[in-house]
Amino acid sequence: MRALFLHPNFPAQYRHIITALGADPNNQIIFGTKYERPEWKIPGVTKALFTPNRDSAPETHQYLRGIESAVIYGQAVYRMAEKLKSMGFVPDIVCGHSGWGPTLFIKEAFPDTPLLCYFEWFYKAKGSDADFDPADPLTVDDMARIRVKNCPILIDLYSCDWGISPTYWQRSQFPSELQSKISVIHDGVDTTYFKPDPSAKLVLPNLDLSQVDEIVTYVARGMEPYRGFPEFIEAVAYIQERRPNCHVVVVGSERVCYGKSLPNGMSYKDKMLAQIPLDLSRIHFVGPLPYGQYLKVIQASAVHVYLTRPFVLSWSMIESLSTGCLVIGSDTPPIREVIQDGYNGLLVDFFSPKQIADRVDEVLDHPNRMADLRVRARETVLERYDLSKLLSKQLQLIEQVAQKSQPTSGEQISSQPVIA
Repeated sequence: MRALFLHPNFPAQYRHIITALGADPNNQIIFGTKYERPEWKIPGVTKALFTPNRDSAPETHQYLRGIESAVIYGQAVYRMAEKLKSMGFVPDIVCGHSGWGPTLFIKEAFPDTPLLCYFEWFYKAKGSDADFDPADPLTVDDMARIRVKNCPILIDLYSCDWGISPTYWQRSQFPSELQSKISVIHDGVDTTYFKPDPSAKLVLPNLDLSQVDEIVTYVARGMEPYRGFPEFIEAVAYIQERRPNCHVVVVGSERVCYGKSLPNGMSYKDKMLAQIPLDLSRIHFVGPLPYGQYLKVIQASAVHVYLTRPFVLSWSMIESLSTGCLVIGSDTPPIREVIQDGYNGLLVDFFSPKQIADRVDEVLDHPNRMADLRVRARETVLERYDLSKLLSKQLQLIEQVAQKSQPTSGEQISSQPVIA
């Protein structure tokens, strides 16, 4: 098979897929990406860089800047595709992430090649992430901009031969009349890597908590309201007041990945630490970590807190469950698809730091009572999110689309989640 993958970042959601395909010498796998990322090399996979010739212009109407950027990305990918064609490469399938624009004009470059789009999110002003926080009301400009932001995604929905979304919640955000074109298959978690270690002690290059039993963990790409960082810091104040031996470990970058940045350039970390008095000797901001160190953090965790607006579900939550973490999650739709309160984790009000702290107490005060939840947390991942099962389904879908024998309308390769 000849396959072309498209994503600004390498390898993104396609890491396991291209690793499997690249291992077969009969395949020719090219990954079109904006960033070289020399630290990532996957055998059998060739990177092809696309370079947008400019950014969207400041004078462009604010509603249209995202569309302009997507078109510029799409043009860059088209130029890259023309170079590939001149070297004799015509793919049997193109797999691309929809939203930034790399897939927009790929049908112009390869009109006879099937396109399988990864549909991660469809933007809505009402009923999901954008209007979730009553303290942050939307303006008419916000609502109009959000509506227009879907233009590149809608073009992909029309142009693609098939689509894939990682969760039912995420697929449900797309227009109902087009959801039958999207299969639900999660990216998958390597459960042989993310596994429990009952003897785990947390020792990082600059942090030794090997003598600490009460470790509360929090993981996110950025420290931002979308992932409940302000509420978590407020909860830490309660936790520290009640539990003098408890330490908190925060993994992630001091930046905003989703949502709005503060207008004064201050980070949410600095803002919250200025507002909430904490014992800084018992909260440890370790930054983003390589996988091996991140694994040590969640394996040693006594309680893992994962909060999110009704938005894209993070890999970290599934990975934490896979290690047998006791996850306290916000009672929001993406988490409810995975966690049932009191069965394989605990749910809390996103906006209640006190309730978050109360549930941390509940776990730390009754570790034996919570043991079954940890077991069922891993069982949930083994049953529904295990990479060894899902990778074969992803590859099966790619093969089906490449052969132009797409799944029948509405067919889902993974089953609707049901928790007994």
